[in-house]
Amino acid sequence: MTDKTLHIVGGGMAGSEAAWQAAHMGLKVVLHEMRPEVGTFAHHTGNFGEMVCSNSFRSDDDEQNAVGLLHWEMRAANGLIMAMAHKHRLPAGGALAVDRDPFSESVTAALKALPNVSVEYGEITELPTEGTWIFATGPLTSPALGEAIARETGTDRLAFFDAIAPIVYAESINMDVAWMQSRYDKGETEEEQKAYLNCPMTKDQYEAFIDALLAAEKTEFHENETAGYFDGCLPIEVMAERGRETLRFGPMKPIGLTNAHQPDVKPYAVVQLRRDNKLGTLLNIVGFQTKMKYGAQTAVLKMIPGLENASFARLGGIHRNTFLNSPTLLDDQMRLKSRPNIRFAGQVTGVEGYVESAAMGLLAGRLAAAELLGHEMGPPPGTTAMGALIHHITGGAEAKSFQPMNVNFGLFPPLDGMRGGRKGRKERYKGYTDRAKEEFTAWLGVAEV
Repeated sequence: MTDKTLHIVGGGMAGSEAAWQAAHMGLKVVLHEMRPEVGTFAHHTGNFGEMVCSNSFRSDDDEQNAVGLLHWEMRAANGLIMAMAHKHRLPAGGALAVDRDPFSESVTAALKALPNVSVEYGEITELPTEGTWIFATGPLTSPALGEAIARETGTDRLAFFDAIAPIVYAESINMDVAWMQSRYDKGETEEEQKAYLNCPMTKDQYEAFIDALLAAEKTEFHENETAGYFDGCLPIEVMAERGRETLRFGPMKPIGLTNAHQPDVKPYAVVQLRRDNKLGTLLNIVGFQTKMKYGAQTAVLKMIPGLENASFARLGGIHRNTFLNSPTLLDDQMRLKSRPNIRFAGQVTGVEGYVESAAMGLLAGRLAAAELLGHEMGPPPGTTAMGALIHHITGGAEAKSFQPMNVNFGLFPPLDGMRGGRKGRKERYKGYTDRAKEEFTAWLGVAEV
């Protein structure tokens, strides 16, 4: 008789979602988590689903945005992460931002309340030869386990450096300079329309800021490490090194904003901060991942108008992110080809972002459960957000240049008869999401029979 137990290593977004899905399909699940016995520099608790970078799941628009579509699919599949995110959501314009501590506490409580889920604390340092396992250890995979994975796969680990944005105490911000407004006043309520705090810069202030940023002392890399950054999470100083105007057309773009203190003066650049907790006492600086050393970081950030007296709850940091060359190593069931009793899920597979990580956990949990229960289940069609992601990482991407990927409509098969270019984008995106919802719903129906 086949053992109907599924072992999951890692209690982050992917591991938590995989455990939830498999448990609801009737499996006994053992969730292995090394925290708090073995910590990481970025985690502060032993809770499942702890958010260590941004507190945002990004766009919640399921008609015009691929991330929002992924939200929709996860909700349709009874996703734990989306349910807890909705329960603890914060105003963030059109984004889904959450109160991070209550969110992770709720994820932990929900999993521990399931009678067929047990938790074992301690570090797993080898790839097991027996049993059915999902490894969802994320970008902070422990060195010992990382070495075991490297030995098994026979390939060098790929890496980029993932930087953390600073968090500021709201009470320390000068509101005589800053103002509250979402870009283009986006949102249905006044709270949503004022979900972001904005700090304006003149041209001279921007130029001085760029000079200081470029001159600031940065974190040094260890020997044999390379700075292969993921373009969706570039440190601000790396962006500045690519051109002095890069930040002004990126996270510091001034468009869609009117200075409440000087409505007739158009800011040259704007730094935005977003609420990081429900109370609104903490704000994270949007898009300001950084590898500046702490002393330099404080001095440079205080050059931002409105933050001249800022007090920081957390300064930015940087860490190495480990991920597999999944197109060469995983099959379309997310199994390791050399050891099919082992699946990988989450960021270690080469997806980027909380949402994408949780979505791959959802699929890995369902696929593993179906296999143990003797059901045949293929991945969702490539026309869906989840399907597009899993098809990309398990064969659609070019293995030689494989890099972490966010979900985006560029991964979807084209729609016949749709107008190309920017002018046809709205209709085209609606076509993508309509098709995806229909086909994901059909896949769910077959998968849950």
